[in-house]
Amino acid sequence: SMASNVTNKTDPRSLNSRVFIGNLNTLVVKKSDVEAIFAKYGKIVGCSVHKGFAFVQYVNERNARAAVAGEDGRMIAGQVL
Repeated sequence: SMASNVTNKTDPRSLNSRVFIGNLNTLVVKKSDVEAIFAKYGKIVGCSVHKGFAFVQYVNERNARAAVAGEDGRMIAGQVL
């Protein structure tokens, strides 16, 4: 099941459990791809893909920190995240 498109809640808990993914090749990488890559760090409740970047909203901050630690600097579709 696809996560919702909502990643812009401004309450502190949501902000702390959100991951910004920059330098993303969004010509190639789709929402379903982002979810597949980042789902291993925890349940994704929201995912939004924009031109060149994306946000992933997790249930909690621990998931978000793990995702950042695990994916920072990884190459996906020819670009380093």
